[in-house]
Amino acid sequence: MSPLAAKRPKGGPMAQRSRAAGGRPASGPRPGTQAPRGDLAARRARLRAVVEPVVGDAGYDLEDLNISRAGRRFVVRVVVDRDGGLDLDAVADVSRAVSAALDAAEEGGDELVAGEYQLEVSSPGVDRPLTLPRHWRRNIGRLVKVGPITGRVVGVDDAGVMLDVAGERTAVAHADLGPGRVQVEFSRADEVADDDLAEFDDEDGMEDEER
Repeated sequence: MSPLAAKRPKGGPMAQRSRAAGGRPASGPRPGTQAPRGDLAARRARLRAVVEPVVGDAGYDLEDLNISRAGRRFVVRVVVDRDGGLDLDAVADVSRAVSAALDAAEEGGDELVAGEYQLEVSSPGVDRPLTLPRHWRRNIGRLVKVGPITGRVVGVDDAGVMLDVAGERTAVAHADLGPGRVQVEFSRADEVADDDLAEFDDEDGMEDEER
């Protein structure tokens, strides 16, 4: 498979791939209808069983995997992350590895996705809730809101998270933390480098390719 597109959406880099399922016609619900929830849940479980080991072997964490229907195609969305974050090249590498694993599984007789599908691999967006210790660790230095508290993450260990709240440090145990949300700080917009902005312009000009 060749990359359909390589562009950076809001929240992180993403790679897309398209698969024509060996020329087989798409099966399942008619275009414009939704596949039964139970069917998609079962497919998601089978996909996760194939994808998660591949992502882990590549040195990443599988943060989310979803499958939905868009017209005659399925869309398989895979969200991965690692310490230090991901760039577009890393996401493309994961996309190729996941794509190869899905092809191998189906060639072995396991029909993971009936008919055509599009694979999207991306990194988490800033709106992803912080629910695991690694999520907090990867957001040290960021302003977050958790419950009624808004503070900056200044430290994370096995016991919990250290937040700087209005100049005072507050330790919160992982067991006492609810889902945290990264807060967008518009005052930091001037920290974006000119070459980063140029990268967005270059990526917008990339052409789509199909298998």
